[in-house]
Amino acid sequence: MSDFGGKNVVILGASGSVGTVLVQRFAAGGAHVLAVARDCTGLDALAKHVAGIDILSLDATQDDAPSQVFKTSLPDILIVCGGAMPPTAPIHELTWQQFSANWESDVKMSFLFCRAALTKPLAAGSVVILISSGAALGGSPISGGYAGAKRTQMFIANYSQKEADRLNLGVRFMALAPAMIMPDTSLGKLAVAGYARYLGIPESDFIGSMKSPQTLHDVAEAAVALSKPQEGGQGGVFTVSSDGIAKVQ
Repeated sequence: MSDFGGKNVVILGASGSVGTVLVQRFAAGGAHVLAVARDCTGLDALAKHVAGIDILSLDATQDDAPSQVFKTSLPDILIVCGGAMPPTAPIHELTWQQFSANWESDVKMSFLFCRAALTKPLAAGSVVILISSGAALGGSPISGGYAGAKRTQMFIANYSQKEADRLNLGVRFMALAPAMIMPDTSLGKLAVAGYARYLGIPESDFIGSMKSPQTLHDVAEAAVALSKPQEGGQGGVFTVSSDGIAKVQ
């Protein structure tokens, strides 16, 4: 599997559940992978299990984070999948700090890196993918500003694509939203526990009520598919479910 041989792939949030699988998949595809995360322990463990990757411990919400990352590895493919763990309580039980956590993390790093991709700019043919969430389309009433933040990532991808087209940069910007909660991930476990508690039902019943969710493998393969050259070179917003990839109109 050498579909990304010679490509520089940068993955922000690489020590998380989704990030780890993305690192593994792109490295297996022959890419030169730079794994970026705040968690040094997680990065060290990742480097031990995935041969040949580079790691960078960095808070991607710092204003100078893009320049630090691009100085280390200028990406052909940039994937932003880092973010804060959302709260799991109804709106009236939250402080503003809790409600805005994903705006200050997920949205800020998406803004900073998309702006940098446009102003550097990245080379023609480069791809930027923001990992969003199905909550952006369906809402998530016990996770504060999470759904709104993930929807804003979709706006950022679309706005950035418009600017890339207007400036004739040849860079594609996309948002990719896993359609459903993935119970095996850290975020999924948090969501399952929160919603089960909120609804007053066992976690097993909540999981049993869900349609078959996409897997981490499905998300990684969707990112791979979107990273490859596309006819017409269009960006956009996409969901990935157990049924595959679908473009959001």
